[in-house]
Amino acid sequence: MSDIDRDTTTAAALAGLQDVINALLGPEGCPWDKGQTPETLCDYIIEESFELVDCIRSGDIPGTAEELGDVLFLLLFVATLYSQRGDFTLAEAFDTAAAKMIRRHPHVFADCKIKDREELLRNWERIKRTEKGEKTGLFASLPKGLPPLLKAYRVHSKAARAGFTWESDAAMQAHLLAEKAEFEAAVAAGDDTAMAEEFGDYLFSLTEYGRRLGLKANACLDGAVNKFLFRYKAMEKLAAARGLDLDALDMDAKNALWEAVKAGG
Repeated sequence: MSDIDRDTTTAAALAGLQDVINALLGPEGCPWDKGQTPETLCDYIIEESFELVDCIRSGDIPGTAEELGDVLFLLLFVATLYSQRGDFTLAEAFDTAAAKMIRRHPHVFADCKIKDREELLRNWERIKRTEKGEKTGLFASLPKGLPPLLKAYRVHSKAARAGFTWESDAAMQAHLLAEKAEFEAAVAAGDDTAMAEEFGDYLFSLTEYGRRLGLKANACLDGAVNKFLFRYKAMEKLAAARGLDLDALDMDAKNALWEAVKAGG
C-alpha cells in the first residue's frame, strides 16, 4: 500500500469514527454519551492511556492497536464536545500542535544548528518557556496530576536542561551515597518522620541517577513490579503442581520455589 493510499484510508477511518461519535451524540443517540462532558471523560482517558501503555510495554501488538483506538476515540469525543460548545475545533487543535512542533524544532524547520542531544533539549526548554512567558517559571508546565515517580523524573529533566544538576556522574554517585547514608541513619535512630523524608530524598536522587544513565524510573519500576507478579504467579502454579499449600509453607520453602521459578526464566 502506498503512502497516499494509507493517508486516504486513515482519513476515511477518522471520518468514520467521527460519524460514530456524531450518531452517539445525535437526537437518537446514547443517553449516557450525550450526558458526558470533557470533565467527566478525564478519568476514562487516564484509564485507557494506562491500558495502552501496558500493551505497548508488554509487546501486545493487537492489544496496542485496540487500546490506541480507544484513546483516540475518547480524544475525538472530547474534541467534538468542545467543538459543539463553540470553544475550538479539532482542526484548530491540530494546527496549534503542528505550529508548536515547528517552533520547537528549529533544527528541522529553520536554520538552527544543534551540536548534540543536550543542546537540543536545552533549546526545546528555552523555546517552551519563551512561549509560556518567563514569569511562569521552569516547572510551571508540569501537570499537577503526574504520578510522583514520573514527576520526579520530569523535574530532574527540566532542571538538567536549565543547567541545574550535578556536573558529573561521579558527583551524582557521591550524592546518592550520602542520601543513602542519611536514610540509614534515620532508620537506625528510629525516627519515623526523618525516615520518610530521607527515603523520599533517596528516591528522588536515585531517579536522577537513572535519568543520567538513560533510564526512566517509572518504566523501570513498572517492569520490576510486573516481573515480580509474573514470577509469583508462576510460583503459585508450581506449588499447586507439587501439591503444596503455598500460604502454609515456611520462608525457606517459599524461597526454594521462587529460585526454581527464576531458574526456569
